[in-house]
Amino acid sequence: MLTPEDYLNGQVLLIDKPLKWSSFQAVNKLKYALINKLGLPKKFKIGHAGTLDPLATGLLIVCTGKFTKSISEIQGQAKEYTGTFYIGATTPSYDLETEIDATFPTEHITSDLIHETVKQFLGEIDQKPPVFSAIKKDGVRLYEHARAGVEVEIASRKTQIHEFEITRIALPEIDFRVVCSKGTYIRSLAYDFGLALQSGGHLTVLRRTKIGDYDVKNAIDVTLFDESIVPNDASK
Repeated sequence: MLTPEDYLNGQVLLIDKPLKWSSFQAVNKLKYALINKLGLPKKFKIGHAGTLDPLATGLLIVCTGKFTKSISEIQGQAKEYTGTFYIGATTPSYDLETEIDATFPTEHITSDLIHETVKQFLGEIDQKPPVFSAIKKDGVRLYEHARAGVEVEIASRKTQIHEFEITRIALPEIDFRVVCSKGTYIRSLAYDFGLALQSGGHLTVLRRTKIGDYDVKNAIDVTLFDESIVPNDASK
């Protein structure tokens, strides 16, 4: 079992983040479990290596102690996601955070067209982040502009799609697996993929399964983390 010193010296913790939890909430859950059960100081170093949206589940890497210095390196590694695109409708946020704002035909979409369209998204692509994202424009986060009804010009950015696999077609749903570089927005991929099919699309399910060699199969549910800690008698 890990001791207070182990956490203070540095650990890389693999967490399976539940739906509707923010990454900040997950880190805080771990932080206060370690403070309350092991008597760690309130200002010990802890942070996550890459935000996961509240509407996504899966791998969240949390670093403590000296391993917080590795956060940038971990964030830069390739990430694997699985999930579901809904084809035939768009939302302003490109996911389920907002309501459907437009619908499109899907009768022309075949399995062959879907698999052929995937090829357009392999390798280096230009991608615009969603208007509902935490990127700052003029010192204000994009989602704050969006919620205020302010339209802003968003510059596209280069991103890398290493692997893009369709795992199920049951229109209007398409399941996928993607391996991509840091900074890739799967919500934008859903929107752009719908557009490339001459229809519309948004993201309805997203799960992060890997970051580099770290796999969600080895992660612990954040709600069970408390139970994995053996209390430090000296802290009582």
